[in-house]
Amino acid sequence: MDIVLFDGVCNLCNGAVNFLIDHDRQRRFRYASLQSETGRRLLTQRPALAATDSIVLLSGEQVWVKSDAVLQIAGQLSIPWRWLAVFRILPRFLRDAAYDWVARNRYRLFGRTDTCRLPAPELQSLFLE
Repeated sequence: MDIVLFDGVCNLCNGAVNFLIDHDRQRRFRYASLQSETGRRLLTQRPALAATDSIVLLSGEQVWVKSDAVLQIAGQLSIPWRWLAVFRILPRFLRDAAYDWVARNRYRLFGRTDTCRLPAPELQSLFLE
């Protein structure tokens, strides 16, 4: 089981989680917001991630953040989304620069909510909080 940590008050991030739920037919991902007790606990277990506000993918002992997380997640989806993983050929500094620009502007571009999402009852098993 892979865990996706996301910004629970970001509309873009919530939309991305909705997209993943719709396209993760194998149900390999579980989700927790960065702001949740579970999310904070998972981050503090990894001191290098304690202050992150980026998407994080945890798979066993492996950890991916920013564009690496996005592309690793895409690589586990079905075609055509899996093809996005081809962008791994781009240097990380370029991918992360684009990721950072979107992340810096995400609230302005996509808005934010005052609270983290509450999953529908049929999807609660996918969320770790």
